[in-house]
Amino acid sequence: MSHYEAPIREPLVLGDKSYHDITEDIAKPIEGVANKNWYIAFYISLAATLWGFGCIFYTIGTGIGVWGLNKNIGWAWDITNFVWWVGIGHAGTLISAVLLLFRQKWRMAINRSAEAMTIFAVFQAGLFPLIHMGRPWNGYWVLPMPNQFGSLWVNFNSPLLWDVFAISTYLSVSLVFWWTGLLPDFAMIRDRAVKPFQKKIYALLSFGWSGRAKDWQRFEEVSLVLAGLATPLVLSVHTIVSMDFATSINPGWHSTIFPPYFVAGAIFSGFAMVQTLLGIMRKVTNLEDYITRMHIEYMNIVIILTGGIVAVAYATEFFIAWYTGSPYENYTYLSVGAATGPYAWAFWSLILFNIITPQLLWIKKFRRSFVITFIISIAINIGMWFERFDIIAIVLSKGHLPSTWWRFEPTFVDVGIFVGTIGFFGVLFLLYARTFPVIAQAEVKTILKSSGEFYKKRREQGIPTKPAINVANVAGTTDKSNKE
Repeated sequence: MSHYEAPIREPLVLGDKSYHDITEDIAKPIEGVANKNWYIAFYISLAATLWGFGCIFYTIGTGIGVWGLNKNIGWAWDITNFVWWVGIGHAGTLISAVLLLFRQKWRMAINRSAEAMTIFAVFQAGLFPLIHMGRPWNGYWVLPMPNQFGSLWVNFNSPLLWDVFAISTYLSVSLVFWWTGLLPDFAMIRDRAVKPFQKKIYALLSFGWSGRAKDWQRFEEVSLVLAGLATPLVLSVHTIVSMDFATSINPGWHSTIFPPYFVAGAIFSGFAMVQTLLGIMRKVTNLEDYITRMHIEYMNIVIILTGGIVAVAYATEFFIAWYTGSPYENYTYLSVGAATGPYAWAFWSLILFNIITPQLLWIKKFRRSFVITFIISIAINIGMWFERFDIIAIVLSKGHLPSTWWRFEPTFVDVGIFVGTIGFFGVLFLLYARTFPVIAQAEVKTILKSSGEFYKKRREQGIPTKPAINVANVAGTTDKSNKE
């Protein structure tokens, strides 16, 4: 590494780690036996998944009438969940793409899990519009394909169609980005594998990675190109999701502030979910030396920033509702009617969890605490769910004609499908933690000499930093130490 960090910066890799130690630690969850915590989390997630899928089959077999929808509220619980899951996926792209372009070292230990979270969250999000169609087997009708119905085409003026393009582009770019980063790590597992079947599987997954300088050159180039493609997606995807609402004429939805406000809210909730997952994952996979207080603090700073933008957006909503002088605006989402009406509990939950709770992160002691960060991250996720619920349910429950006002009440099927998607997300993430390297070992090795605790201490003591001790190149050609 050509440059070193200032001594005042805290290390990003704790302990006296060598390159070989990093390989061993990251390969251990895959090669070893899962611990008790993993099995407890997996069985709870699996039970929730089975309940959710049972509710989905019941919905398809019986009809959408089993949900709590009514004559006025055609979108409710399901579209709330769709927007919530899409938002959660945003942090992965931001950490991988934007922080890569800004050369932030602290992203290296968390980018792999954040990207996996993006992909698994988009899977859950995609389920809801599909079920909402009532006839999911006709789901391909949303794609502009030649068909047997003459010149029947999708409506390109509809933001719902823009959603289809945005989400599918987002998923495909994120998937390619994630897999590209995994290639050197799959090759590392391939070269360490003892069982022939495991070796064969990881050889297929690694696409013939050999660790040559040419491989690394292409890897760096492709990563930069994909980061450049993914960065606009951070802004575009949730902007288009917000247009599902902003392009309508419903009071409370017809607002130009929605796109930037939705993007900030998505990053806000996405980072909160990364905090929640990393809090669990560092314990389940014993990687406390790589996911440190510094990572938690840096992510909390992003949460403070995006939470501030969301709070300003809430204040703007209130101001606009008052400034228009429209009685309809005053009785919709984030206005007088929401704060005092039948959904007041949802409104005040939103204010408590999204505006008041994150302010605790200004206190450095809280910002650096794993337990408090974990609790606040769950509170933010609850608050962001309520925000989406308030946008959809409150606005649709109160239209221009008071005689049509109606309340939404979820059924056990609504709740069951949502709990099922959380369980399915957990199952996917836990299986990923046992089969894929959860930290990008090749990237962490590049910052070991500049940001590792062992090397920082040696520099402070004036000892020249020689190559890492105990460099046993068990990972074969894939150890990035070959490049150093």
